[in-house]
Amino acid sequence: MRFIEGPSFDPAFNLAVEEYLFRTSKEEGCFLLWRNGPSVIIGRFQNAAREVNRAFVEERGIKVVRRLSGGGAVYHDLGNLNYTFIVPNDGSPFDFAKHAAPVVKALAGLGVEAAFSGRNDLTIKGLKFSGNAQHMDSRRLLHHGTLLFDSDLSVLGQALNVDTSKFESKGFKSVRSRVTNILPHLSAPMAMEDFIAAIRDSLPQLERRPLAEAEVRAIEKLRDEKYSTWEWNWGESPDFTERKERRFSWGKVEALLTVERGIIVAAKFYGDFFSLAEPEELGRLLAGCPLRKEDLKRRLSALPLDDLFRGADEAELAEFLAT
Repeated sequence: MRFIEGPSFDPAFNLAVEEYLFRTSKEEGCFLLWRNGPSVIIGRFQNAAREVNRAFVEERGIKVVRRLSGGGAVYHDLGNLNYTFIVPNDGSPFDFAKHAAPVVKALAGLGVEAAFSGRNDLTIKGLKFSGNAQHMDSRRLLHHGTLLFDSDLSVLGQALNVDTSKFESKGFKSVRSRVTNILPHLSAPMAMEDFIAAIRDSLPQLERRPLAEAEVRAIEKLRDEKYSTWEWNWGESPDFTERKERRFSWGKVEALLTVERGIIVAAKFYGDFFSLAEPEELGRLLAGCPLRKEDLKRRLSALPLDDLFRGADEAELAEFLAT
């Protein structure tokens, strides 16, 4: 497996690295360790304007960049280490525990007992230190996650417009009381550089192969044309006549509907859900459907719903849209 340690702290560059290798790599697999300067990384399907405290991040010079994968927004700084696996797709999408297992094993080697929890989290003593997400096509799977090592958790809570429903139901009163850094749980202090080496060395048969000059040029082009643009990172919400929002067990959904005389003309979906397809596809498939629960359920039952909203049920989704 090829190993690359990120040569940059620029989040737009690093996310372009991931996409470039995902699209072009012919190796059996790639493993990346990388860090970003202060930044908010939002999920592929999220509405940036609703997820980010824009005034705070602009005042602090915190970059906002959208990634390829679904899931929720996360705060990065140099105290956070990110890891990425790019491997052949074996047909088991969104098996987060499987691809996070090497990290759990590496932490065990450092005396830290970590566990997989919920939909896509890693925890220490019930406190989250890692969120994981995936993107895939028929050929390859990209799995990546955060590792809060010594991050500034006070900024994390201010940079994001935190959805309190996500953690209050679990008994946490604030986002800071729900998360933890890894460093305090180590038996002895460790520098970030040593932590990076420990994670790297825990994986067998890695071959360090840095990015070639031609690869860097292609990645910089992708960064400039996509990951550094306002259109990709912020975009623009469409006009709509109805807005609905709900958190399900499989993720949060915000639906913006244009309805004329009781008929759905257009639909746009945002959220921290996971999907094998672009949600615009569901919007197109719902066009012309009456905004009634029975009609919606009938229409949804004919769609590959699990590919569009992983884990969703047509009855609950139809009820949500119709209410």
